[in-house]
Amino acid sequence: MNTESQLARLGLFDARVPRYTSYPTAPQFAGGVDGADFAGWLHAIEPSSRISLYIHVPFCRRLCWFCACRTQGTSTDTPVIAYVENLKAELKLLKKALPEGVTLSRLHWGGGTPTLLPVAQMRDLAAAIFDAVPLGEGAEFSVEIDPNEIDDARLDALTEAGMNRASIGVQDFDAEIQKTIGRDQSYEITRAAVEAIRARGVHSLNADILYGLPHQTKARAAESVQKLLSLAPDRVALYGYAHVPWMARRQQLIPSDALPRPEERLELYETARRLFVWDGYHEIGIDHFSRPDDGLAIAAQNGTLRRNFQGYTDDTATVLVGLGASSISRFPQGYAQMNPSTSGWAKAVQSGTFAITRGHAFKGDDLLRGRIIESLMCNFAVNNAELIRDFGATPAALHSLFAPVAAKFGAFLRHDAQGLTIPPEGRPLTRMIAATFDGYAMAKSGHSSAI
Repeated sequence: MNTESQLARLGLFDARVPRYTSYPTAPQFAGGVDGADFAGWLHAIEPSSRISLYIHVPFCRRLCWFCACRTQGTSTDTPVIAYVENLKAELKLLKKALPEGVTLSRLHWGGGTPTLLPVAQMRDLAAAIFDAVPLGEGAEFSVEIDPNEIDDARLDALTEAGMNRASIGVQDFDAEIQKTIGRDQSYEITRAAVEAIRARGVHSLNADILYGLPHQTKARAAESVQKLLSLAPDRVALYGYAHVPWMARRQQLIPSDALPRPEERLELYETARRLFVWDGYHEIGIDHFSRPDDGLAIAAQNGTLRRNFQGYTDDTATVLVGLGASSISRFPQGYAQMNPSTSGWAKAVQSGTFAITRGHAFKGDDLLRGRIIESLMCNFAVNNAELIRDFGATPAALHSLFAPVAAKFGAFLRHDAQGLTIPPEGRPLTRMIAATFDGYAMAKSGHSSAI
């Protein structure tokens, strides 16, 4: 039986499982965590420590059909300007709640399309952020940049504010595929944006590219990857397109009969993966690649790689604060999510309260299971000694937890006295293996394909 047949027997091509950018996953968040909890968790941060900050801008000039993010279209700047004013008010609340001396290890502007902000609002927002919590030494300030929605003035404003890493979404360079997913973005426009970014001294560049798109073939995927490689990004996220039209209504515009079969998705991933590796990139976790001198490769090598809502990260801060509608924060105590409704979020901020509507306070064995899942996703391994040291687990309890899972996955998961290891041939199953340690019931319809 060949490897693909074995993967099929284990259900890889039928399974729908979480991407595990958190544990528990966001569908498990519920009421019971509110603005008072959020403020209390902020107060509990160690003085003079470092945190990460995510700023969510949920607006786009056009809504790409493939996207399942919480975004809204706007043809004018009016709602964007109002939104920034509310972000500034929210930052004042943050400043009041934070202990003295807290600084940023990471700052990320995401969306949506944060680069649709007018220049004045970009400068205002950056000033408000650094008034609330300044960048620490060696901090990283990254921004998601849409090549179709950027110009010299806005790039100047971002670099003057301290942006030192840029992130560009590519998805695919094929014209037919772009038309089918509602995303027009030529290679020439993308290359011009990259050149303009680097001309301003920003030499750290991230790029996202998708596999599993409609009409995508191995030849087309290879051509898009090679075009991306010509731009020499420092790190790449190779995400599988998640077709969930029951959750993201705009995806109903994408013809499902043009999508590759799960077996073809694996071939598309392997085609792209081989090209990145041949070009000298290191494999990072299940879907990232980076240059050997990039922080992700270094973190993967020294065992400090982490996973959060932006994917893989080398940030070791224990607190990630999310501001803006629908954003999610992670604290040692749990997760908290802002109101996903822009108007509902704004109303709470204007009343002087944090707009938390749901979340999850850690309980029971959440932290243990979360560590196991994150270790599998980051390192393809779980170390028993670490779990015994950090959680007081016993060898007998870990054996009882791991042995049945190892038996289920056979040669694709190794179990010994040191812990668990996923060999290279078993890595397509990583999310499925991680899901066996999920203590919460999951609705398959709520998650994307396992490959």
